[in-house]
Amino acid sequence: MSDTADIVVIGAGAAGLMAAIWAGRSVQAAGGVPRVVALDGARKIGAKILVAGGGRCNVTHHEVDEAQYAGSSRHAIKKVLRRFGVPEAVEFFRALGVELKREETGKLFPTTDDAHTVLVALLRGAAHAGVQIRNPARVTAVERLGQGFRVRFTTPVEVGPTPGEGELIASRIVMATGGKSLPRTGSDGLGYELLKLLGHSITPRVFPALVPLTLPKEHWICGLSGLTLPASLELRSGTGKRLRAFTNSTLCTHFGLSGPGVLDMSRYYTNARFDDPGAGLVMNWLPGETAESMDNLLRGLGSSTVLRALSDRLPERLVRAVCEQAGVEAGTTGHTLTRDIRRAVATLICETPLPITGDRGFTFAEVTAGGVPLSEVRLETMESRICPGLFLCGEVCDVDGRIGGFNFQWAWASGFVAGVGAANQGASG
Repeated sequence: MSDTADIVVIGAGAAGLMAAIWAGRSVQAAGGVPRVVALDGARKIGAKILVAGGGRCNVTHHEVDEAQYAGSSRHAIKKVLRRFGVPEAVEFFRALGVELKREETGKLFPTTDDAHTVLVALLRGAAHAGVQIRNPARVTAVERLGQGFRVRFTTPVEVGPTPGEGELIASRIVMATGGKSLPRTGSDGLGYELLKLLGHSITPRVFPALVPLTLPKEHWICGLSGLTLPASLELRSGTGKRLRAFTNSTLCTHFGLSGPGVLDMSRYYTNARFDDPGAGLVMNWLPGETAESMDNLLRGLGSSTVLRALSDRLPERLVRAVCEQAGVEAGTTGHTLTRDIRRAVATLICETPLPITGDRGFTFAEVTAGGVPLSEVRLETMESRICPGLFLCGEVCDVDGRIGGFNFQWAWASGFVAGVGAANQGASG
């Protein structure tokens, strides 16, 4: 015998919890009693929330617009974001007892600096909205039944006629299964398969985004592991055309490069390589300088050494490594530098070519690029244009943002729209 619900939310991460909360609240506001069930395969809810922002949870950014996102059209992304913007997110969390603070980077964190504060508030909000959360309950199939759906799931607990299996009959479902990033938290791409069976398409490209990039193990940058500094990354086409640039903190590691600037660049680099295998990255260790301006500086050193001149602006380890690559001693004085050596040093500082070998994959990616195109949903409700009664939100959509709270803001906005949309469809249906 099946259980029933008005709305089943598949996935209880950031977007799923948001959708469930607003679905329940909307039913309550209309004078009804919510029958909203959220299913999640994880034993512990909210793993991605707890690891976000180094365990502090970067809830959003003080200024969010569609230009910070990739994937579906910016016009479509904007239409969803403006339904639930940063002020609404801040007030939503304040009402749940979570005060946010703005840091110099523009990121908004809970004043407690503890991601548990955010998760506990969301779970409390879900309970107050009449949402029933069932976990671990891994959805295995979603079947269309006339005007409704049958959702099958497995669980260690006996909840159905067969031990370890259960099913729910619902008039509406919200798909908030996430993408494929951080699979240990439960995002393994199953949602894509379920959505394809319901008639949706998935973008031809689904790949890791906000992910560290790898270099050959023997590359000299790998020898600088642990070094962090502001740097500029530039993406260039195979013909040398400048396609994209990011300037932010960069971390040298034993496997290659990480840090905010590298993570932001990763999805654009990977995407460019699909179409243009000759596309590549160039690093400027001194943002604002050029190979020409650096050559001029070195030419005017006189009796000063390269190390002394550059150590005021760059870590000594990096200066010595650059000099070694250029074939010159770091203690060489300016007036003994040859033209070729001078230019080699200047080029390495301002235009280091990066022979990227790949990335660290979905295991270390913070978000997934690709998913269901927004052209397949009604943006005012996030309801499927293909399968009425099905609503989508969060990372399962073809939307990925920069590092800094932008992906959480998409989760809050799309979850809000989907939750309200699902509830209102029931009220009008």
